Amino acid sequence: MPSLLERYRDFLPVTAQTPLLTLNEGNTPLIHVPRLANALGVDELWLKFEGMNPTGSFKDRGMVMAMAKALEAGAQSVVCASTGNTSASAAAYATRAGLEAVVIVPSGKIALGKLAQALMYGAKLVVIDGSFDDALNIVREMGQAHPITVVNSVNPYRIEGQTTAAYEICDTLGGAPDYLALPVGNAGNITAYWRGFTRYFERGHIASRPKLLGFQAEGAAPIVYGQPVCHPETVATAIRIGNPASWSYAVAARDESGGLIDSVTDDEILAAWRDMARLEGVFCEPASAAGIAGLRKLVGAGRNDGKGRFVAVVTGHGLKDPELAVKQFAAPEPVAADLGTVEALLGWEASVAVH
Repeated sequence: MPSLLERYRDFLPVTAQTPLLTLNEGNTPLIHVPRLANALGVDELWLKFEGMNPTGSFKDRGMVMAMAKALEAGAQSVVCASTGNTSASAAAYATRAGLEAVVIVPSGKIALGKLAQALMYGAKLVVIDGSFDDALNIVREMGQAHPITVVNSVNPYRIEGQTTAAYEICDTLGGAPDYLALPVGNAGNITAYWRGFTRYFERGHIASRPKLLGFQAEGAAPIVYGQPVCHPETVATAIRIGNPASWSYAVAARDESGGLIDSVTDDEILAAWRDMARLEGVFCEPASAAGIAGLRKLVGAGRNDGKGRFVAVVTGHGLKDPELAVKQFAAPEPVAADLGTVEALLGWEASVAVH
């Protein structure tokens, strides 16, 4: 299959000089989930499982575009601030492109699985005693003071690359869904989806655009509160951001689509996270469940009647943050290694030997 940049080059800032860099990102599955739909009270539900990208998150779509344009411009090194997924993606694509990668992360605020990725890909890692927003401020200053390319979503090519997920959803369904639900952290993704749906609509590829339903964690919901959150806190580390870089674009996407941006509690996120795995076999990182948690909240409160076709964006794979998953369960005590003991533990009737 053609690379993502090649497949959608007519909708992207790809020129004859742009290297068609790839790690085979994109083309992620759109999974029909009727059992989960029934549990939420919606007619039809699909999950866009972005955890199947090369580094396990949606960030790869934007990063391949940003890194290709950095190469085109003659860059030698790139830098990003991250709560985890961006650092993993930036490090992987920088290595693929032969560039130096510097990643700056907040101390104690990043899942170990994501940190391990950045280190394995060879990034220069800097851990600061501060928040993601502090890290992003430093990165912005570095970009102005040194010949280094910033690859956070303040880089416009990141947003452009992420529009491709909207194209894929429409191509798979044969049109746009009625609603798109997704987590909102730094707000680049909700911005990108709306841009992608709008671009497809304006060029006649789809007849309508969906309403966007964005959800922030209650402890990190600056857009909902209308002001930055100085000390954001949530179990969903990927959206633990107090001052989103794409704030104004996200608000525009919400308003232009006739949608909303709301908040969900950590308990609501974790309940949705478990249901996605238990009902449909989709294991995602906690932040990825915010869209499903939000849908449940809206339908349960009568704010959405559940009619129509819904797509929820699953932004990252569960193996990004396995430690939290393990903590959900008590470690089982070992039992005797014989069939009778195992049957008793499972509550099964004793087996009858067949001769």
